[in-house]
Amino acid sequence: MAPARREVLILGAIGAAAALAGGLAGALVLQAQSGAADLLAAPFRDLSGARRTLREWQGRVVVCNFWATWCAPCREEIPMLVAVRGAFAAEGAEIVGIGIDQTSKIDEFAMAYGITYPVLIADERAMELMSRLGNGVGGLPYTVVLDRQGAVAHRRLGALTRAELEKVLRGLLS
Repeated sequence: MAPARREVLILGAIGAAAALAGGLAGALVLQAQSGAADLLAAPFRDLSGARRTLREWQGRVVVCNFWATWCAPCREEIPMLVAVRGAFAAEGAEIVGIGIDQTSKIDEFAMAYGITYPVLIADERAMELMSRLGNGVGGLPYTVVLDRQGAVAHRRLGALTRAELEKVLRGLLS
């Protein structure tokens, strides 16, 4: 006997609801496994000493760049990050530098390099956080791009090129 139309509609609705719930649960599990939730919740201090988290920038595409003043590739990459921020800030992107060094050294460096984007200071937990984000070797620079929902959209160990970063941002901002 063929199922009645009502039964087919009910089974279809149940199937659609299950698929939606599975998709949402899957996305939450992937975000948790990617380290994105840890990154968004991690407390940092800015150069003025204020406590900050990356949740402040949710709704924007956020380029989180872990760096240090003594890191040669970081020094080469930072002027490009300043330029890209200028080009994409109005479209909804933000660069956030997460410095792994002493606050005084980072402050001096930020002024000398004309860093115009927010700079946060990492503490001793930064290496563990980077590991959870996929940087098991702890190398610098390390960049994680979060989409507007706060999910990891791109990761890069080593210096980014401007072309690579612009391609990622265009894909996330369009």
